[in-house]
Amino acid sequence: MGGNTYPPAVTGYSPAAVARLLAATATELRNEVEALPDEVRGWHPAPGEWCVNEVLGHLVEAERRGFAGRIRIILDQDQPRLETWDQEAVTRARDDCDRPGDQVLAELLAERVLSVELVEGLSEESLDRGGEHVTIGPVTVRELLQEWVHHDRNHMKQILSNVQAYAWAAMGNTRKFSDV
Repeated sequence: MGGNTYPPAVTGYSPAAVARLLAATATELRNEVEALPDEVRGWHPAPGEWCVNEVLGHLVEAERRGFAGRIRIILDQDQPRLETWDQEAVTRARDDCDRPGDQVLAELLAERVLSVELVEGLSEESLDRGGEHVTIGPVTVRELLQEWVHHDRNHMKQILSNVQAYAWAAMGNTRKFSDV
C-alpha cells in the first residue's frame, strides 16, 4: 500500500484463496447493494465521485477488460501486449446511474461466477505467464490475482463510504457522536 518494503514471507494468495475471496466479495456486494434503496444506489456523494451503481459497473468492466480479460489473453498468447482502457469514458458510456441497481448487480454477479471458475482452473504453471502492459510494463497472472483482491476491497470500501455519506447528510445533531 505505501512504500516499497514488503515482508519477505508474503507470497500472495493462491488461486484457490483468490477464488474464495472473489466469491466472498460477490456475497458482500449482493448483501449490501440489495439492502439499498434505488435512490442511494444512484446517489453521488460529491461532484465527480461515482454512485454505487457506477462502482458496480466499473467492477463489471474491470472483470471483463482487466482481470479475467487479461488473464484469458495471457493464457491464450505468449507474452501478449496488454492494452489500457479509459475507465471514465467507459463509465460514462455505461450510464449505470440511471439503471436499476439490481440489473447492474446481476450483471456483475454473472461475470463473477465465470471469473471464479477461471481462477479455480488456473494451474501452478499458468501463474508465471505474463504479458506486457502498455503503461506499467511486465505483469504476470500471479500479480493480476493479487491486484484483483486489492481492487475488490478498495471498491467495497468505496461503496460503504457512499452509504455512510448518505446517512451522514441526514444525521443532524447526531453527527457530534462521531467526534467523541
